[in-house]
Amino acid sequence: MTIFLAGFWAGMINVVVGSGTLVTFPVLLLFGYAPLTANISNNIGLVAGGLSGTWGYRKELAPNKEMIKRLLPASAIGGLAGALLLLTLPPSAFGTIVPVLIVLGILMVAFGPVLQRRMALRRFTGEDPGPSRSAVGLIVGIFVLGMYGGYFGAAQGILIVGLMGIMTTVALQQINAVKNVLTTAVNGIAAVTFMIVAWHYIDWKVTALIAAGSLFGGLVGAKFGRKLPPMALRATIIVVGTAALVKMVFFA
Repeated sequence: MTIFLAGFWAGMINVVVGSGTLVTFPVLLLFGYAPLTANISNNIGLVAGGLSGTWGYRKELAPNKEMIKRLLPASAIGGLAGALLLLTLPPSAFGTIVPVLIVLGILMVAFGPVLQRRMALRRFTGEDPGPSRSAVGLIVGIFVLGMYGGYFGAAQGILIVGLMGIMTTVALQQINAVKNVLTTAVNGIAAVTFMIVAWHYIDWKVTALIAAGSLFGGLVGAKFGRKLPPMALRATIIVVGTAALVKMVFFA
């Protein structure tokens, strides 16, 4: 029941903010599962929550179908690369950089409106390097975050929201909807990779419990998250991201 509830909470957090892995992963370690087994089983289980959350945000996705078509391949390829890195690099390889990435994501979310206004002004005055270069930069950033997501994924959603918040003029709720598609793609590609080359690391009982919990959590999270005004959503992301950072740095 505890793992199911952790999956529910993680599914809800992932849809609204991101960083649900920081709920389920420590719970699995607490129950005595090996880190690699916990990480892989958790990754596969959370795909269900991503799918239900994406469905819940389908209205916000409609205006950005072309953007999703451009970014989805970068996320998918990054997710595959990250999953393969997980199976070849020591678990501590990304340990020192994860807190730095979370801080960066929080700052990008917090100062996103200011940066968006500055970018809009640069476009108006002709100082912007051009939409093509900005688009390439966004795709590269999404690929890197997809690779990180395939490797571990904690706070991947926060980082994507922050990146898109400063590099696009898309509304925050629509960014959140796109984020759900991209993170689900990363988790899905990583899950398929793990099932092909690391089947022996998967604990299917854990995976099923997290999948069931996150499926319902994603639906509840979408229903709740879509009603949040931009300021409240931004504040929620910052608070949850800060809590995740504190947990990783001081209570890991």
